[in-house]
Amino acid sequence: MSTTIRTKSSTVAVGMQRLRVTVENPGVGRPLLLINGIGATGDLFGPFREHLQDRETIAFDAPGVGGSPTPWAPYSMRKMAGIVAGLIDELGHDQVDVLGLSWGGALAQELAHRHPEMVHRLILTATMPGMTSVPGRPAALAVLMSPARYYSPSYLKRVAPTLYGGAIRDNPDLLDEHAKQRAARPPTQLGYVYQLGAIQRWASLQWLHRLPHRTLVLAGDQDPIVRLVNGKLLARCIPDGRLHVVEGGGHLFLFTRAAEMADIVADFLDTGASKAHRQLRART
Repeated sequence: MSTTIRTKSSTVAVGMQRLRVTVENPGVGRPLLLINGIGATGDLFGPFREHLQDRETIAFDAPGVGGSPTPWAPYSMRKMAGIVAGLIDELGHDQVDVLGLSWGGALAQELAHRHPEMVHRLILTATMPGMTSVPGRPAALAVLMSPARYYSPSYLKRVAPTLYGGAIRDNPDLLDEHAKQRAARPPTQLGYVYQLGAIQRWASLQWLHRLPHRTLVLAGDQDPIVRLVNGKLLARCIPDGRLHVVEGGGHLFLFTRAAEMADIVADFLDTGASKAHRQLRART
């Protein structure tokens, strides 16, 4: 049976900051807040959200990205976590599940640390513990330092295998769609710099052991940006953490294998464990 996806797009003011927000299937189940990677809008979660039609999902553009204005001054991850907490409150929710991808995974950790009562379950995807993480491949990190891939679809297609790894080269349609969406709503150069600056000054390893949330860590074994060892470290340090390794997964496995990942995420949110985690334990 097909489900009609209802989408609401709006601008929400949190203090002095305005955020462009999209809500799909409002009022259905416990909301899942999606936090994207550096420079990326909430729209890029589209392929993943298509497979989560039985629950409300919330995505937003970070300050200086897409439809969210660039702030007048740099911000820290702590301040950004406060803004996200304010967004949750403005949307009328006391508590949400949270999924963070890459840069968004760092912000999700900070949100869970600073506002633990607002987070029910936590999903950390292709992410790391900040300054204390094992660096990615130099060629990928060099590309990541510039927002050029958001301004030129042809450049993105050229560097995507180096930057993202995994199966992105085998998904030309997805890459075309991402290139169009990124170019349509790019970050400002200053907004991108602010995001880089925030994560370069941030680390979580010293307090991960205090996170009380049941946490699923999803990590690809072919991710050039975030090496697999970082996912293992997160899962080991979070008391109620569990790891699922995406075999053959690059940095964008959440999108290249959207149906599979949505099934794992939904199972984790509904039961507190993931099918993948149970299968992994059965083999070891």
